Amino acid sequence: MDQYSILGRIGEGAHGIVFKAKNIETGETVALKKVALRKLEDGIPNQALREIKALQEIEENQHVVKLKDVFPHGTGFVLVFEYMISDLSEVIRNSEQPLTDAQVKGYMLMLLKGVAFCHGNSIMHRDLKPANLLISSTGQLKIADFGLARVFTNDGERLYSHQVATRWYRAPELLYGARKYDEGVDLWAVGCIFAELLNNSPLFPGENDIEQLCCVLRVLGTPNQKIWPALLHPYFFTPPLPAHHSELPIPQRGGKKARQGPQHQRDFHVDQPLEESVVDLELVAPYVVDV
Repeated sequence: MDQYSILGRIGEGAHGIVFKAKNIETGETVALKKVALRKLEDGIPNQALREIKALQEIEENQHVVKLKDVFPHGTGFVLVFEYMISDLSEVIRNSEQPLTDAQVKGYMLMLLKGVAFCHGNSIMHRDLKPANLLISSTGQLKIADFGLARVFTNDGERLYSHQVATRWYRAPELLYGARKYDEGVDLWAVGCIFAELLNNSPLFPGENDIEQLCCVLRVLGTPNQKIWPALLHPYFFTPPLPAHHSELPIPQRGGKKARQGPQHQRDFHVDQPLEESVVDLELVAPYVVDV
């Protein structure tokens, strides 16, 4: 720690306190995440190990926060990250006016490139949310906080914990306790973030897991085998799953000014199979890429 001068406290996570600091020798501003070991015999927390392993195994990428160094300190250790001035949750929270189409498109493009890079390196983030998407002084978005990340395989047999992802961004199969899942749980979170950028408020703000599932069903409707044929678990379709008609297009929530989105030639449809409605380039192209 002698080579760093602490400039202030940024925040606190589940396993450490984050400080803004300056490297005395180089003058570079960095973020220091100090992780204390509660009991020496327990060793380094699994989440901290996963974050270090994930960031050390993948090569440097402009859309993933850079881990610059790791070193022991006292009874714990310190992670040194590049310094980012804000995160996407602050951008949304402090925006008096709805984000412009250009802003939404830019943030989504950077997010999707970062997620594609992680998945291309066989890493599921499993905790994508606006607070974990950091923003640099130049407006660059970078994915951070890999404490729940796991290396995944495509054999479909590996078991994972369902106790991952912040509730509002948690995929339905995780709410049901699924142990077998894939990188699709990250893409569900990406969709929730997309809606939050458009709506200036969370799409599915459930207070508990049951209410969270009901929030999803109220917006998307109760799934059936025709609409969601690829769902992993048969109990998605068994009673007493609440019956809801879809509320799409999504009603405006919160007290902020409603956003005037682009006019599409047709509405979203939830009474069609996914491959016929959700994966539609015409619907997402205005926000993601010119096609």
